[in-house]
Parts: sequence; structure tokens; C-alpha cells
Amino acid sequence: MVEAFAVASGKGGTGKTTSTLALGMALSADHDVTVVDADTGMANLLFHAGLDDVEVTLHDLLLEGTATDVSAASYDRFGMTVVPCGTSLSGFERADPSRLREVIAQLAAGTDVLLLDSPAALGSRSAVLPIVLADRVVIVSQPTIPAISDGLKVQEYARAYGTTTAGVLFNKVRENADRVASQAERHFGGPTLAQVPAAEVVREARAAGEPLLAYAPQSIVADAFREAAAAIDVRDRDGGEVADRFRSAVVPDTV
Repeated sequence: MVEAFAVASGKGGTGKTTSTLALGMALSADHDVTVVDADTGMANLLFHAGLDDVEVTLHDLLLEGTATDVSAASYDRFGMTVVPCGTSLSGFERADPSRLREVIAQLAAGTDVLLLDSPAALGSRSAVLPIVLADRVVIVSQPTIPAISDGLKVQEYARAYGTTTAGVLFNKVRENADRVASQAERHFGGPTLAQVPAAEVVREARAAGEPLLAYAPQSIVADAFREAAAAIDVRDRDGGEVADRFRSAVVPDTV
């Protein structure tokens, strides 16, 4: 079985990377999980996962004519397989985003859940590709009307390519967001997965180079992310069929 989820938002600063790793760790209790930093232009997952010193990253897998095996950029961390992306401008400029299809197809052969940490905006070919490749999208949003509006734009684009919504994760919540969540559920194609409170421990975890659930597993923030993961019903898909779909996915030229 394998299902691919794009973890996406309509703007930066929502805590998308923190959410991706937290969901990954929570889901790994019951599934084999692979997390991919698909933000080839503004990658930062490697810092959250303590992988900032690795030599081989996703950028190396996206080079034209590369002989680099996918396994060379796959690292066992915190009960998951993590594929980080590099942060150099030259690596981004040389990378061919269309090669992500083959990389994800190969990863699909050996995992149950693929989580694609997606770029925050939809302004380029490389930014929208994770959403196109995914089966479903988890939308990370702060509980404000502008942020929800940005999330709805992500959902609209995803639906245009047949990607449905797994749910909305409200992050950095500073007060009860039930009213906003109730309004959001009328517009989004999936439920509210959880309301994750704003907390200093999130910043501390990043500074330590550890995912939140590893750094503070007993925190209320960690509990909220586990609640979100429990609300995601991972579907049983044939790995071979999913891999073939990835390889044949249409790569949009523009947004």
C-alpha cells in the first residue's frame, strides 16, 4: 500500500515543515513513512530533522543524467525515511523539477505513506508539482480569514489535477478557533484535522534540530499533531499502480 500526501499552504510561515515532520512521526506508529522535502527552492526540512550536514540531497536526484540512486538521499531518522533537499541556489538552478516524478515513483515502491513538504506558493512549475503528484493534500493554515483564503486557492488548484483534500490543520492557534474552523469546513473538501496551539517549544525543537514529537513528545502541541494524524485515514493503494501514475503525471508549465 502507498498513499501520497502533499502538505501545503497558500503562504509561508504557517509551520508547514514542522507539521510535515510531526505528522510523519505520528503516522509512523502504524505505517512505514517517507517524508520528502519537495520545496526545491526554499528547503528547510533538513534543519528541522538534523540533516544539515548530509552530502546527498534531493537536488542531486533531480540533476539531468544523474546516476545517483534514490537510496543515497534517503536517511533513517526518528522512525521515518527522510529525503531532504539542499539549500544552495546553484542546486536549485540545475535541478530539473520534472524528475521529481521518477524520484517519488521509486520511493513509492518501499513505503506506506509519502508526505511531500510542498512549497508555500503556487508561482512556479516546481512549486505546484507536489500537489499534482499527490493523492490528497493536507492544508496547513493559521485560523484567520486571509490564511483560509490562501488555503482555498491551494485546494482549487489541487482539484484541477484530481488531488482531493485530506483535511485542514490549523496551526499556531492562540485562542479557540472553533468558529473559524466551522466556517472553513463549509468550503474545504476535508475535515478540520486538529487545532495546534502556538508554543515556544516549537521554536526550541527547530533550534535543537529535532522534529517536535522527538523533542517534546509529551507536549500539548505534540498531542494535537497526533490527533491530526489519527484523523487521516490512510488508504490502501497498489504501489505499482501509484508509481506508474507518478511517472506519467502531467507537469504543468505555468500556474
